[in-house]
Amino acid sequence: MRRTAIIAIALFVGTAALDAHEAHKPRIGAPNQQTPSGAPENWGTYCVTELAPLFREALALYQTNNQMLAQPYAKNFSSKPQKNTKKPNIAPLVLPKIPMTPVGKTQDGKIQVFIAKKIVTMDPGWPEATAVAVRDGRILSVGSFEDLKPWLDRFPYEVDRRFEDKVIYPGFVEAHTHPVMGGVALSLPPLTYYSLRNPYGPDFPGVKNKDEMLAKLKEYVAAAKSSDETILTWGYDSVAMGGNTPTKADLDKISPTNPLILWDVSEHFIFTNSAAIKKYGITKDTVAKTVGAGRDANGDSNGQFLGTEAAKLIMLKPLAEILSPERGLYSLRYISALMQQAGITTAGDLFYGGVNINLEDSLVKTVFGSDSAKARIVHVADGATFVGLYGDQAIQRAIDLRKNGNENIMFNGVKFYADDAFLSLGMQLEWPGYINSDQYKGLFMYNSKEDFLKAMRPWWRSGFQIHVHSNGSGGNQITLDALEALQAEYPRFNHRFAFEHFGISTTAQGRQVKALGALVSTNPYYVSERADINAAQIGTDRASLASRMASLVNQDVVVALHSDTPVGVPSPLLEVWIAVNRIGNLSGKVHAPYERVLDPYKAMKMVTVDAAYALGIEDRVGSIETGKFADFVVLDADPQAVDPLKIKDIGVVATILGGKPTLTSETRRKDWN
Repeated sequence: MRRTAIIAIALFVGTAALDAHEAHKPRIGAPNQQTPSGAPENWGTYCVTELAPLFREALALYQTNNQMLAQPYAKNFSSKPQKNTKKPNIAPLVLPKIPMTPVGKTQDGKIQVFIAKKIVTMDPGWPEATAVAVRDGRILSVGSFEDLKPWLDRFPYEVDRRFEDKVIYPGFVEAHTHPVMGGVALSLPPLTYYSLRNPYGPDFPGVKNKDEMLAKLKEYVAAAKSSDETILTWGYDSVAMGGNTPTKADLDKISPTNPLILWDVSEHFIFTNSAAIKKYGITKDTVAKTVGAGRDANGDSNGQFLGTEAAKLIMLKPLAEILSPERGLYSLRYISALMQQAGITTAGDLFYGGVNINLEDSLVKTVFGSDSAKARIVHVADGATFVGLYGDQAIQRAIDLRKNGNENIMFNGVKFYADDAFLSLGMQLEWPGYINSDQYKGLFMYNSKEDFLKAMRPWWRSGFQIHVHSNGSGGNQITLDALEALQAEYPRFNHRFAFEHFGISTTAQGRQVKALGALVSTNPYYVSERADINAAQIGTDRASLASRMASLVNQDVVVALHSDTPVGVPSPLLEVWIAVNRIGNLSGKVHAPYERVLDPYKAMKMVTVDAAYALGIEDRVGSIETGKFADFVVLDADPQAVDPLKIKDIGVVATILGGKPTLTSETRRKDWN
């Protein structure tokens, strides 16, 4: 009777599926969402504000100029769902040929035994060990050396004692990153507000005010190869600077000849000097007809390009100039080195196809699919991209990819977007919205709530794990209500619907996550780097409560941590430190202390076995158990045993991928590969 009632209700609500049952009507669209008086309708008025829109068209321009990308690429491809579902006339997807022998496999079958002072398995039934046996890239047995004797008495083995005074954990799992886009951004000359890790040298210290930023720009100009070389920087944080943005006049003083381009950390604000405006052909006419392109009193560009459309006006050509295969390979190796040095052995790519499938496959095959790979990768398909490229064959394409994956390069799940970005304060908030409501509005990513549900429905019914980028309380509520509607239409168990970020949320939303069987992959940098800054815009309480953790974990909701690179640099130990302490970088204040995950073991689960669960690969990685990949991280100390304030300072000595060790010192050389 229960199932019959659910089906009847689902039929009644029709395509929109807005009512889950008679007693409760899901609030898709969140009636508490902020709609400032006189503000335009905020549904579907903006594209995804990550790097993707710029990359897409810049790659199309690169293809036109160089004719090097094999697969046709649709110009002006929108991140919104496509109306036309007919199969487009494009070349078939050609999967890269991956080495037949995955990382760590040997031909002789000899057992490797790694000895450590302590091995933390993350298996609650067999939590600690001092030795682990590996064969053909997989874990054969774990325990004491004596526990391994049944295997060692029967087969040849060798013992590796180089880590016998260290602590071994399962290799860290980066649950949400963007390796191609993030690698390009992080490897550009930085102007970030906070310090930024450099895999090949000292960390960038950060620029804390406009004068420091201008001084750093002078250094970049002095190091330029010529007086007309374009200097493209990344990471200027206009929100952290209190809205203190550089003017064209400021940048002209730094160099009247070198085109200077400052790419804001929010990823859709651009600031330039006159030389850049001239070189890239920005005219009065183009500025006048482009939303977000700033003008001076004469109608000329003032060097400010705010928003995706304006950013594309100035950024396409300089981006196209650096998107060569060689530069792409350097960028991906750059991010790979950062991940290795942070102890990451598996990374979730949460935007597969969103840049360019051919380019992504080629780069990933070279860096993650080779015998010298330092990590595995899990691709999560971008739903809008796949529908735009493959029409009604999109789901089958994703299924075929999943079937053809291997131990190094895996495919699982699909991703959609609910609302806009956290850093730029474009996320959609419920009442009372933003304090400065004239400046910040909040934006949803679809033309209507029905379109949002419609986009996910066929993937849900096909059994896919769905990930949704959802930042503000308004974005979280529409996503929760959509999930409730999907469950009413077509009930599923173990669906692992994942809220990606879950930035600003309420206790009611946390309980709804639990009730619907969803999980959360959250960004802890929203606490440490943004809570101090965002209080002035959304209030102290909501800013401090960003990225709820303990209240979810205490309800047995699976919570993973991630960096969302380039939003944050991949660094699981730092992420754990934030989860345990929740300290603001600027104030030193503990933000929402009752949301701290006080048990470091639970926090370590969030970057190992629970992060693996969030990607749907917990049967292969995330804990040190027989049969799983032999992927480990070697640490100087145990995060569960040190002062919680020192967790982020623990050294990563090495990673072990499929039984093959890589010392962190090795990837600090640019020629590591």
